[in-house]
Amino acid sequence: MSMSYKSRRRWSLVILLVGLPVYIGVVWFILSLIPRPPILLELALYVFFGLAWALPFKNVFKGVGKADPDADPN
Repeated sequence: MSMSYKSRRRWSLVILLVGLPVYIGVVWFILSLIPRPPILLELALYVFFGLAWALPFKNVFKGVGKADPDADPN
């Protein structure tokens, strides 16, 4: 069952305003527990974690920036 356009817009807003800051805090805390790795490894970790949060939510964000396909054109 796919979500409606309205629900995808609402969930994307919740994910960006609540979920993303929580995710950033958790990753920041976890990475602060380990000793500082070499700079290239640290960069790779931040790039990985920076992209990994969006993969599970790909379908939620798909088409959110476009016009509502269910809206009446008049």
